Amino acid sequence: MSSPVAGAQPMTFTKWMVCIMAAIGFAFDIYELLMLPLIIRPALLELTGATPGTPAFNFWGGMLFYVPAVAGGIFGLMGGYLTDRLGRRRVLTWSILLFAFSKFFAGFSTNIWVLLILRSTAFVGVCVEFVAAVAWVAELFPDPKQREKALGYTQAFSSIGGLMVAIANGLCIRFASSLPAIAIPSALAGVFGTIDPAHQHEPWRYTLISGLIPAIPLIVIRPFLPESPVWAEKRKAGTLKRPSIAALFSPEFARTSMITAIGFACTLGIAFGAIQQMPQIVPGLAEVQAGAKKAGEAAVAKAKQEGVSNADRLAAIGKGVAGGYSQKIASEYTKMQEVGGLVGRFLIAMVLAAGALRWGWTLRLFQIPGLILIPLLFWFFLRIPNYTFFEIPLETSPGGPPFLGKVPVTTMSIGMFLVGLCTVAQLSFWGNYLPHAYPVHLRGTGESFAANIGGRLIGTLAALVTWSLSSLIPIPSGPLQGPLQFSTAAAIVGTTIAVIGIAASFWLPEPQTSTSHD
Repeated sequence: MSSPVAGAQPMTFTKWMVCIMAAIGFAFDIYELLMLPLIIRPALLELTGATPGTPAFNFWGGMLFYVPAVAGGIFGLMGGYLTDRLGRRRVLTWSILLFAFSKFFAGFSTNIWVLLILRSTAFVGVCVEFVAAVAWVAELFPDPKQREKALGYTQAFSSIGGLMVAIANGLCIRFASSLPAIAIPSALAGVFGTIDPAHQHEPWRYTLISGLIPAIPLIVIRPFLPESPVWAEKRKAGTLKRPSIAALFSPEFARTSMITAIGFACTLGIAFGAIQQMPQIVPGLAEVQAGAKKAGEAAVAKAKQEGVSNADRLAAIGKGVAGGYSQKIASEYTKMQEVGGLVGRFLIAMVLAAGALRWGWTLRLFQIPGLILIPLLFWFFLRIPNYTFFEIPLETSPGGPPFLGKVPVTTMSIGMFLVGLCTVAQLSFWGNYLPHAYPVHLRGTGESFAANIGGRLIGTLAALVTWSLSSLIPIPSGPLQGPLQFSTAAAIVGTTIAVIGIAASFWLPEPQTSTSHD
């Protein structure tokens, strides 16, 4: 065992740089994960031509949610192993570059297979980055309270990433027509295909390209980043043991490995199987449908004034504008969900730093309210009138509409706020808990098994289950069919997973919180 270190140590320039880099990585983890629900509908419409609610549309939707998660789970586990073998800094740097450039090139997708492959490589980067960043930050702070604060508050930036992608998507929708056209260079068109000129200003493409942003601060901050001092000292001294996946199932770690994998799977299962399906559900709200219809009719009227007379062309214009309106409102509701997640992350950071509760009861403090809220939001709220209390404009431009959109405070969005709070807080819980569960030489591997095999590989399967189940739910055809099918499926899947998560929490081992990293 390492010698105890008494008291918190001062924050140095190096520690600040590592925490800033980790916070950026956490933010763009969620930026990437929450991007798909916002862009999947228009992307599938363009790349597959399938209509929402049809088997083909639901099949590709499920594939885009789950196949990348399989890649992330498998290669993420390998990345966790490499984090223990090669060091935290090197793996973190390359993982962020991988998902940043994958999202950039995904914006140039010419068919659904290209989008699927690039989303998979981006997901691998996200899965590896989380593990490396958590291990790195945890090992900077010998003092337990300081460690919990650092892990908790840097992970809070994940929800800021969720807000950022919702705002970025809203900006892309608003300014798409004035942005440079997205086209494949003629020299590469023979290999990668071409993008139809009618789709070279699609907002979903610009939203994907914005995923390049985290690479910019990384290039600036990278020279200031040291290796984890704990890992580096052990390697230099020759006392760093070789990591092993098999060691996770030894008598010492088997229970921890299995329960943390189940728990992480349940948390991400609720996020993917229910919360991330909100962009498919929000278009079913009566006021959203009315607004979309009005926007579409206005666009058709304007096109007629400009001399467009072809009926098919007018119908396409009206449908496109109406769809864009629904997408924009869905991104505004996503902001409310992410505000809830941000509050949840700060709340659990404060609870963990206080150390007043055992780990299991800290987790259940958020799981139990979530179990109550999930069926209320996804089953009941969509079936009652959605009462609007008020709307919060974001950065209103003088004499014009809100520049960054707005946050609607309604019956539905308050439910999203509360469910987001309870669920996202659990993600921060696992980020704080896992470094305590494994020694230095096994930390990346153990965290990766829970987060990537349990969470990404198994937990995100809930999205595929929800998309598949929604096609089987007998809702009469009409404008509400798709949203009601998704909301019903999300209620069933989310509630079932929440029950499993609470049950598993009673078997969660209680690790010793100490100044030791062994």
